Amino acid sequence: MYIQRHGPSCLTLLTLGLLLPFTTQASTGIQPLDFTGHWAGWLAVGIFVAAYALVIAEEAIHLRKSKPVIVAAGLIWLIVALLYQQQGDTHSAEQAVRHNLLEFAELFLFLLAAMTYINTMDERGVFEALRAWLISRGFSLRAIFWVTGLLAFFISPVADNLTTALLMATVVMAVGGSNHAFVATACINIVVAANAGGAFSPFGDITTLMVWQKGLVDFGQFFALFVPSLVNWLVPAVILGLTVPASPPEQTEASAALQYGAWVVVGLFLLTITMAVSAHNFLHLPPVLGMMTGLGLLKLYSYYLKRRSDFPLTPEESDFADTAFADDGVEGEAARRMTPFNVFKALERAEWDTLMFFYGIILCVGGLGTLGYLAIGSQLMYGDLGATQANILVGLLSAIVDNIPVMFAVLAMQPDMSLGNWLLVTLTAGVGGSLLSIGSAAGVAVMGQARGIYTFFAHLKWSWAIALGYAASIGIHFLINGESFKQAIG
Repeated sequence: MYIQRHGPSCLTLLTLGLLLPFTTQASTGIQPLDFTGHWAGWLAVGIFVAAYALVIAEEAIHLRKSKPVIVAAGLIWLIVALLYQQQGDTHSAEQAVRHNLLEFAELFLFLLAAMTYINTMDERGVFEALRAWLISRGFSLRAIFWVTGLLAFFISPVADNLTTALLMATVVMAVGGSNHAFVATACINIVVAANAGGAFSPFGDITTLMVWQKGLVDFGQFFALFVPSLVNWLVPAVILGLTVPASPPEQTEASAALQYGAWVVVGLFLLTITMAVSAHNFLHLPPVLGMMTGLGLLKLYSYYLKRRSDFPLTPEESDFADTAFADDGVEGEAARRMTPFNVFKALERAEWDTLMFFYGIILCVGGLGTLGYLAIGSQLMYGDLGATQANILVGLLSAIVDNIPVMFAVLAMQPDMSLGNWLLVTLTAGVGGSLLSIGSAAGVAVMGQARGIYTFFAHLKWSWAIALGYAASIGIHFLINGESFKQAIG
């Protein structure tokens, strides 16, 4: 997911500047001309740096992240078109931008369907019911630490790391109360677990989704990263867990009721994921086709829910409404039917700023690639450094910049790598953001939710333990996936 920033820093801008020579576009069937030494090429790079600096400063200046990158994308492609026309080529720029638009369209529709399902499950009370159940179990603080981490690890591959982290952070804040030390430690654990869980599933993170849609790693092959991802979470979790007492939490009570059709929506979501995987694996069609078909099924079911609100209550339902729904502060099922479900409300709640940000990033990176940065990036990163070192560096960069442009740049270069190394870069890009609180969407969101408790420096205090997990996960990947260090470096 996209990473918000709390303000620009020299280190961040320096890292972004080092990354820019690597920005390229995916193969479009055309041979990009080399404008890397042209003043207009450097102007395009400057436009991207300026736009991304505004993205980094989003929280300080309150400018939505999508706005500067969308403008930058238009200006960069204007430069690309003019430069190619000067060379007498009036078609290559058009072919390149259409290719990038197709990539964005597939990602956009896939995420739109997934976001709509997540929002619908939220509206039907699925996540609130899970939160209430956890709070009311009477677990000790240490048990809550491990249960929330475990759930974050296993929910994020199906939902996403951002939603999962926010849900689990709500639980630990409700249980921890005024025990700020516990809340901060548990939030660190949740962020690491959510990012690690998202790394072994195409649905857990934007970077894994991009790798899967590119066809570089099959759906089933992602699960080879399960054990490395688990190790990535467990190593810092064990260290952090030693500081959490086994004492009981403050007394908390919570209740929540699932709305009608909640489990049907969950079932439809699982069916939609199955259709997306089947379309890609068995029919060799884009997975977005399965996702959009599933969205259509959700829309049809929403029609039933809407019509159901017009039906009179049966005597059984009237009696049920007086009892089972009494705890949620409304007049039972009758009150629920007064506000009929509308799937388009769930669509409206999608992260539109994030989706438009993806458009800007993909078009900016694609435009810079069309100006000839492919050869330079491939040589510097994967030629001089080697695939293994470069892929480990990707994870470190993703903790400082953003894993989305970093991964898109790698996919755009499409270096000649083994499956083991493609899995490695998928792992490092997914879990590298855990090294800093600002390195992942989950971390930034939890910082906002637990403001003043889970902070940048509270997370930084334990970065050494998270780094141990990062290194251990890479080592375990080489060990269990049949890649020795010598073979990988070679």
